[in-house]
Amino acid sequence: MARDDATRTGPTRREWVRYGGAVVGSGLLAGCSGSGEDAKATTADEERATATGAAATDAATGTPETDEPYDACIEPVGCVTFESVPETYIVNNGEWADMAFALGQREGFQTATNMIPGFLFDPFGLDVPPEAETTALSASNWDKEVFYERDPDVVLIDPNYMHATGWDAGWDESDTEEIRENVAPFFGNNILRRREWHDYRLYSLYEAFERLADLFRERERYEAIAEIHDSLLETVQSRLPPADERPEIALVNSASDPREGTFYPMHTQVEGVETKPYRDLDVGSAFSTETVEGGTIDYETLVEIDPEIIVVHWEIRTTDDGDTFSAAAFRERYVEPMAADPVGSQLTAVENGDVYPGAFGSQGPLVNLLQTEMVAQQLYPDEFGEFEAERFPDVPAEKRLFDRQRVREVIAGDV
Repeated sequence: MARDDATRTGPTRREWVRYGGAVVGSGLLAGCSGSGEDAKATTADEERATATGAAATDAATGTPETDEPYDACIEPVGCVTFESVPETYIVNNGEWADMAFALGQREGFQTATNMIPGFLFDPFGLDVPPEAETTALSASNWDKEVFYERDPDVVLIDPNYMHATGWDAGWDESDTEEIRENVAPFFGNNILRRREWHDYRLYSLYEAFERLADLFRERERYEAIAEIHDSLLETVQSRLPPADERPEIALVNSASDPREGTFYPMHTQVEGVETKPYRDLDVGSAFSTETVEGGTIDYETLVEIDPEIIVVHWEIRTTDDGDTFSAAAFRERYVEPMAADPVGSQLTAVENGDVYPGAFGSQGPLVNLLQTEMVAQQLYPDEFGEFEAERFPDVPAEKRLFDRQRVREVIAGDV
């Protein structure tokens, strides 16, 4: 974490950005506090009033005018006043990179962890970041020098995530504040899931996406993607069978090890973007709350529940040695050990071939479109077409539930 202090004499970003009410509290950054002009309401409409009300568009180019300062607001950061639209950014989790890409900001991407699935790029015509851009940061390696070297205009990370999860890296709240003061403002919320240190508002995917659109002044792109999303949900939800005919699934975390007979049960309806496809399709959980809270379960418990479908969360992801999902690797790691186990082989889901790779949890609007379609086909093949793991995300045109080309057009600016 060493850096050359001699070449950095002051807070370079404070000349063009100021925070409205974001303060460092005892252990957490608390946003949307203060009084007078600094006080910002936490409702969605009031938070966005300044940011969207002041935005204007050049009729000739479609580019937002940036002569006047504008605000973008999100908890726990509060409201940040920008003198110009940020051109470069660092992210941690893939959902924030995904949102930025959807808003036409692929070129400004500087670095992230490896929590961006390889299947995101090709369907939407996006350039794949080189490995150097996706491995510079991790929860155990919050290297401050990376932030200084990349010198982004904004850091799309929940600031509390840095010091709440970075203890192994020797990172504390003072390090977070140093980056905010000397490099760039933070703008983010831990929308992936609720955590023990996260007692403030947890935004839905599209609530967070809308706030990021305010930051980049990309209201039209946001609304166009939201329209595609809403149309997809309407298509899928209108064709679902009656509630009493829908399957309940056994959602297990990818840390589960069928060879050892240990499984980590999850609930399909918890808050956070990682389970959004299951909530949107109203997918019931085969596991009770008590079972989930009890921790790991074994084959005997699974057989007692005997779910119709088993889904392994996160497993529709990039492999360790490539950019595409490997159906063969998934079968070798999860399906074959279940079938070989004398108890596991009795599971209805195993007997019927209904063990599926689950959604990649760190999903923004682009990945979510693909995964909503994927889950619909996994659970309701007669209605939406059978899910073909070997081809994902290259879904045959006749089985696609949303228009990939339209998404490409929006990303490119044709809204």
